[in-house]
Amino acid sequence: MLLMTQRKENASFGFREVPAGEKAGLVRGVFNNVAGNYDLMNDLMSGGVHRVWKTVLLDRLAPQPGQHLIDVAGGTGDIALGFLKRANGRPNAGAKPPARASICDINHEMLAAGEERRDAAKYAEQITRVCGDAEKLPFEACMADAYTIGFGIRNVTDMDAALSEARRVLKPGGRFICLEFSHPITEHLQKAYDAYSFNVIPWLGEKVAKDRASYQYLVESIRRFPGQEEFAARIRKAGFSRVSYENLTGGVAALHMGWRL
Repeated sequence: MLLMTQRKENASFGFREVPAGEKAGLVRGVFNNVAGNYDLMNDLMSGGVHRVWKTVLLDRLAPQPGQHLIDVAGGTGDIALGFLKRANGRPNAGAKPPARASICDINHEMLAAGEERRDAAKYAEQITRVCGDAEKLPFEACMADAYTIGFGIRNVTDMDAALSEARRVLKPGGRFICLEFSHPITEHLQKAYDAYSFNVIPWLGEKVAKDRASYQYLVESIRRFPGQEEFAARIRKAGFSRVSYENLTGGVAALHMGWRL
């Protein structure tokens, strides 16, 4: 089922409203600026917890030999590399074709940063890197066993179009998993998270990445992201079945999951 959506005239860019046609370029500019320090800043901002969240994602995905993953907004490749490492480590890996991962990102600099990772060379023959838009994926229909998007869906201009594209490229029986910052489940945690986010993260961006504005946008974009139930409803509307979500670290992040049946 494809969603028939009408593109809005405006889109949110952090707390600002901008013409919808300008958002992709603005987001691309943010990640042009942060690409060189992206992995370091993720570790600093989360105290390394983002790696735990991605481990949970891979636990739920349970990669297998022979599977093809499309990792959208895949950036430097954390999820794709983890997927391949797990698939290659299965006891039956030698009896099946190797798993494959297609990393798709709108930003050339992020893809280049991922290619330079020391752990990327080992999986070079299993990875394809493609510069592309989540709303118009450069892939054929029904070609992937799994689709992941980590900390990227909130940056697209038309979230419903991106979800529709995710379903299009999955095979029947394919798995959708989105890891995204979300909404803490208690008021106390929300207040503490807000205080940290709006004060510490932009400061880290200024001191470490020399770019306060980009990290201010990232914090604001998190606050504009829909709540867990609302986002789950949008995934169902895109045609996915057995939709569920799992709060991580009290809802600071969440895994949203579904199947193309």
